[in-house]
Amino acid sequence: MKKLAFAVLAAAMFTSAAAQAGDQDFTLVNKTGYQIDEVYVATPSSKSWGKDIMGDGVLSNGAKKNVVFRNSTTACKWQLAVKFEDGSDVEWDEPFDLCTVEVITLKYNKGTGVTSAETK
Repeated sequence: MKKLAFAVLAAAMFTSAAAQAGDQDFTLVNKTGYQIDEVYVATPSSKSWGKDIMGDGVLSNGAKKNVVFRNSTTACKWQLAVKFEDGSDVEWDEPFDLCTVEVITLKYNKGTGVTSAETK
């Protein structure tokens, strides 16, 4: 797989309960057709991505991972980056508002070469 371009398709649903600070937990769904080896989240002001939240695991195609934040976390805006098993990677510059997003589904379009992230 060649280095992937990216696009963000925002379809976030807003509720008053979801907008509370400290409610950044979300489910990451892999529908790219490829295994994801590494996943990173960071606030836009972070100088580095930090640790791979997959740890020793991987996110197979069709699988999902629940991403859980510490209760003391208050930032709602988070950026996302993933690295595939072939070494290609995708980084979303536009942050996701994880206080309003419950699921991020990653998809890859072979025809256009675009990896997208759909939110709900």
